[in-house]
Amino acid sequence: MEKTVHVSNKGATLDTNRRNFLKLGGVGLVVAGLTLAGCRNEDMQYVQPDSIFDLGVGDVGILNYAYALEQLEADFYTKVVNNFYTGISAAEKQVFIDIYNHEVIHRDFFKAAITAAGAMPTPKLEFKYDNIDFSSRTSILATAKALEDTGVAAYNGAGRLIKNLDYLVIAGKIVSVEARHASAIRDLINPGSMDFAGDDVIDVMTGLDVAKKPKDIVAAAGGFFKTPFTWKEQGIG
Repeated sequence: MEKTVHVSNKGATLDTNRRNFLKLGGVGLVVAGLTLAGCRNEDMQYVQPDSIFDLGVGDVGILNYAYALEQLEADFYTKVVNNFYTGISAAEKQVFIDIYNHEVIHRDFFKAAITAAGAMPTPKLEFKYDNIDFSSRTSILATAKALEDTGVAAYNGAGRLIKNLDYLVIAGKIVSVEARHASAIRDLINPGSMDFAGDDVIDVMTGLDVAKKPKDIVAAAGGFFKTPFTWKEQGIG
């Protein structure tokens, strides 16, 4: 497990408010993870096949699906904070560090919850970042925006499939944090605009975030995954 990273920052009031906004998103998630790690659901029993890893069905399939996505986000932000692009401001560094810390917490929560439920979590996945320039602010922010928007849509689309109400509650808390990430990244790209809640992610008719089915998320994010895995559409599609 990565160590939590902290960087001091004496930015302007707006930057401070943004950082506090992000930090609040991490409050209680570790405690919630420890609490829910003791929850068991008989529907979650799952035997891992000997071949390529399968996400499974039912709640375990959804949790493994979320765990795979959180591994991706944690891996991406680990690369970002370990080698920041040239010219990055102290305030912008702190935004990425806060998001990184949250994603590591999310990732480790799902691994612990799946294991505690008697199921097999996905192995440690490997990822590829074709056409992403980690030395470029534009490339990093564009990728972060895509990952965060996808994460929000993924949780919104999968929530209806979760049977265990305890896990549904924590998923609701995590997606709210992911939405904070998405809005913070969008504000870095276009400061002071309405992009933080743009029409491309908020349905203007319902006022709700976009929701996408797991099969659509897997299709959209599949290019990042180097480790192969399978999933059953009837279970989480």
